[in-house]
Amino acid sequence: MNESYRQTDDTDLVKASIEGDKLAFGEIVNRYQKMVARTVKGMLGDSVFAEDIGQEVFIKLYYSLSEFRGEAKLSTYIQKIAINLTLNEIKRRKRFFSMFSQKGNNEMYEYEVADFDSEEKREASEIVNKALMRLEPKFRIIVAMRMLQGYSTKETAEILDLPLGTVLSRLSRAQGQLKDILDKL
Repeated sequence: MNESYRQTDDTDLVKASIEGDKLAFGEIVNRYQKMVARTVKGMLGDSVFAEDIGQEVFIKLYYSLSEFRGEAKLSTYIQKIAINLTLNEIKRRKRFFSMFSQKGNNEMYEYEVADFDSEEKREASEIVNKALMRLEPKFRIIVAMRMLQGYSTKETAEILDLPLGTVLSRLSRAQGQLKDILDKL
């Protein structure tokens, strides 16, 4: 990666990328790939689907950079792309599983949210991951953004283009549902 781009701000990277500078776009990918991975894996689990969607986010970003007006931060723009593509994948999966699954169970993949240094931590994380995957996507994304990625309520509302009150109520409902699910597990 070209060292000269490490200190370049996002606006200049976008301009250079639009002009065809692949190294500038590479720096954008380098800066935001972990954020995209957390978002997509938080919604889909650690799977081949998540990796594919992660790559698709940056492909879509590349082709839509000329539409980026700079009214929001580049990270917000990328996050919206990641969320939209992930929600589309969840809808596609639901349609597929409703047609081919005997029980209608769409929980195929689990993901790990942390490195484990003991069997007990790994088991606890698996239980939490199972519980997260049982939440409806509209609740799961709020939990992933607020609790796993550390976005503020205001940032979550802006990224998802939701009223602040909606984010707060969905987070509250999600926490209640998670408690119920975890009690059963």
